[in-house]
This record gives sequence, C-alpha cells and structure tokens, in this order.
Amino acid sequence: MRGLTHRAVDKAADMPAGTPSAYYRTRQALLTALVRRLVERDQAELHGAGERLPPRRRHAHGPLRDADQLAVQIGEFIEQRLTGEGRRRSLARYACAVESVRHPELRDILVPRENAARDAVRDFLAAHGLADAEGRTLTLLACVDGLVFDRLLGGGRVCEPEIRGLVVTALR
Repeated sequence: MRGLTHRAVDKAADMPAGTPSAYYRTRQALLTALVRRLVERDQAELHGAGERLPPRRRHAHGPLRDADQLAVQIGEFIEQRLTGEGRRRSLARYACAVESVRHPELRDILVPRENAARDAVRDFLAAHGLADAEGRTLTLLACVDGLVFDRLLGGGRVCEPEIRGLVVTALR
C-alpha cells in the first residue's frame, strides 16, 4: 500500500496534479475512499453472481444437479476473481485487508455484507435441510475466498473437482 499516494493516483488516472488532494486531503482519506469503492464494486459483482445461482428451492433434477450448478457458478465467480480486472481488484482487496490491521476503521468497511450471492448460497443450503445454513454459508464462502487467495499468490487455476468438493462438504 506504500504505492498509494495522491501523486500515483494523479498519474494512474491521467489527471492534473493535485486533483485527488482536492477531494481526499490525507492519504488515509484516499485509502478509505479506495476501500469504499472496492467494496461497492464487489457488492455489485456479488449481486450479479447471486442472480445467476440456482433459484431458491428448485430441485426438479434432484440435489446433485443443483450442487453441480452451484459448483459451476462458484467456479465462474472464482475465474472472474483470478483474471483481468477481477484479479487486480482481488489483489487490491487483500492488500486493503492487510492494511486494515493497522487501520481498524477500514475493517468496518471491509466486513462481509449481505448480498444476493450470499443469500442464494444460504437459501440453497437451507433448502437441503441443513440446520446451520448461515454458518455453513460463511464457511463455504471463506473456503472460496481462500482458494482465490491461494491461486493469486501461487498461480494456477482452481479445478472443478476442488469446487465440487467444497459444495459437497458444505452439504454434509
């Protein structure tokens, strides 16, 4: 995060010198604005991902088909987080998470929020009769986040059997 300066933002955004300083007087204000924008974009992405998940309580083809659909959707989401703009945002998100250790006010902004993707996963698990659907949802999504983090650092892709294994484990 040392590279986040008003001057660096001027250059990256191709703006006249001092433009970010007019809006964000301190580096901390600039960092807070960055984190807020990152969360805003993530929430929009997660809402879209949630809209694409299998509808609540639809089991016409049995639970296995739905579990496979969920695994496919999670795989697509992970792929978005590991490539292109999604990769850059993921790296920024993790850098901000580390920075929040030194700046606890950022932690409040970064705290996971309710969104359509989380709701869809929770509804899916609840529809399968799991007693603690909320807890399992948080665990499953933490595992997904861990896979993204691992692949960002170590490279490589997340293979479909890994994702299916997470979904099947969440259903146990």
